[in-house]
Amino acid sequence: MPVKLALATAETETCPCAGTNLDRLIQPAVLTILAKGRLHGYKIVQRIAELERHRPDVTGVYRSLRSMEKRGLVVSAWDISDAGPAKRSYTLTDAGEACLGRWIETLEKHREVIARLLAEARRASACTRAAKRAKIAARRLVREQDGTQPTAPMEQENGGCSSLA
Repeated sequence: MPVKLALATAETETCPCAGTNLDRLIQPAVLTILAKGRLHGYKIVQRIAELERHRPDVTGVYRSLRSMEKRGLVVSAWDISDAGPAKRSYTLTDAGEACLGRWIETLEKHREVIARLLAEARRASACTRAAKRAKIAARRLVREQDGTQPTAPMEQENGGCSSLA
């Protein structure tokens, strides 16, 4: 793999565009999980991993749980059993249930915006690919015509794009 491609691949994997870092969704994920019942922190992390299909930042989840507890969205208590170490369990409060309701409304609005953005991004990406194909075709034609400038291929149909800039 060429060095430039390897670097681009590595950067893409850590880029937010990879979708592996959806920290902003930790709070609604935690609220959703706790709406089903009381759980300890590690189980919450596991459920988020199942929900989002990647392992979340564990420290970030615990930080969010502490913040949510300070805001009154969850309460915690130590579970002390004979088997294993003590574990802090979290329960959703009435305020947390109300917050989850607001999150549902917010996520619905964002889903609509994301759908529009995704459709526009797909159109823009198709225009970029069409422009690259037109440039390649024009270069080929120039080579074939031994240096004369192309005319018609540069004015190809551009797939509904407003510009090939």
